[in-house]
Amino acid sequence: MSLFEEFSQPGATEPLADGAVVLRGFAAPATARLMEALRSITEAAPFRHMMTPGGLRMSVEMTNCGRVGWISDRSGYRYAPSDPETGQPWPAIPPAFLDLAQRAAAAAGFAGFEPDVCLINRYRPGAKLSLHQDKDEQDFRAPIVSVSLGLPAVFLFGGMKRSDKPRRIRVESGDVAVWGGPSRLAYHGVAPVVDGAHPATGRSRINLTFRKAL
Repeated sequence: MSLFEEFSQPGATEPLADGAVVLRGFAAPATARLMEALRSITEAAPFRHMMTPGGLRMSVEMTNCGRVGWISDRSGYRYAPSDPETGQPWPAIPPAFLDLAQRAAAAAGFAGFEPDVCLINRYRPGAKLSLHQDKDEQDFRAPIVSVSLGLPAVFLFGGMKRSDKPRRIRVESGDVAVWGGPSRLAYHGVAPVVDGAHPATGRSRINLTFRKAL
């Protein structure tokens, strides 16, 4: 068995860097529960394409749940307690989401994770996310937990500088990436998603990103 095959096996823990791992297949058993909870969230706070501060339309569609939600517009990147499209508070994080995020964090060595926001991204074929740091939070002691559902993607995981060449890691439905500690501010992104179909999500990839923002 090759090193790649070993780390790609369900249940395997693939190290990415100090404080960063991919938990292969960790979320797969919970897929149906997660997708059911997601439908309730998007009924209240539908997916939308946000704008960057520079006026560009993001290719990925986004919504949120939790105490606050991450938004982007001409005013900049920030967390807001209400959905700017409805004026209503973001939906609460469902128990199925919270349970998975906490178990994944603990499995990666970050026990006691208490996320207060979940960013939900939908990638249609061709959508991508440029290299960036998650740095809009008030402190960086809590990890990031990122859950992949649906179509596979290439996760880009770099270093502390944008110029650092990122690793390219294929993530499948049910894989969970967790990074914190020395890797908390690592640059990361998603390469353009290739067209296809998945039983759970159709022609799209769903990504759940849990953070402690406040």
